[in-house]
Amino acid sequence: MALDYSEIDIAEFIDHSLLHPTATPEHVQHWCEQAIQMNFPTVCIAPIYVRQAADILQGQSPKVSTVIGFPTGATTPQAKLYEAQEAVEHGAVELDVVINLGLLKAGKTDAVHREIAEICEETGQKVKAILEMTVLTEAQKRLAAELCLDAGVAFLKTSTGWQGGATIADVSLLKDISRGLVGIKAAGGIRTVEQAYELIAAGATRLGTSRGMELLEQRDRFFAD
Repeated sequence: MALDYSEIDIAEFIDHSLLHPTATPEHVQHWCEQAIQMNFPTVCIAPIYVRQAADILQGQSPKVSTVIGFPTGATTPQAKLYEAQEAVEHGAVELDVVINLGLLKAGKTDAVHREIAEICEETGQKVKAILEMTVLTEAQKRLAAELCLDAGVAFLKTSTGWQGGATIADVSLLKDISRGLVGIKAAGGIRTVEQAYELIAAGATRLGTSRGMELLEQRDRFFAD
């Protein structure tokens, strides 16, 4: 059965992301105000701005999410855990954690699993494992997803956006692997509302994008035409 786009409130899917390295406190203020206005689930900002965003969003519907080990995933497990714990102390309730891709490709699966599991256990918050699927083989995508599911993540996320973006095929694959047990976040390169709807139809339950406001404007034109 085809998805009826008119029944989908796309705003409910958007993690309103501000992860550009030159983002300023003024940008964070603006992004949080937009999230409140549009009722996005979260504002996803760099760890340095978590406390500011938490203060702005206190008592509001949107929550604070941040990135850990971003964008390479190649920091040490101890550094990632500290970064995650500090983010939670400052008000983050969702953590988008880049897995260690080099260790995954080297076959060191125990280390990959242990790192994610420890963050899940020690923070007690929702962890979105960023798999960076554009640089993985089909077998590695499946392995990474299974490891992270077993480690206790709340979401499987396609990518950082730094090495390419979300694809329909990858979202469908994650939906198949996860069997509805966790959320699926599509991120990177989401530029049109048609693409956003297609990702949702494929199984995405969150969309990571810096273009949330643009997508809503496109949505309005989409249904007006």
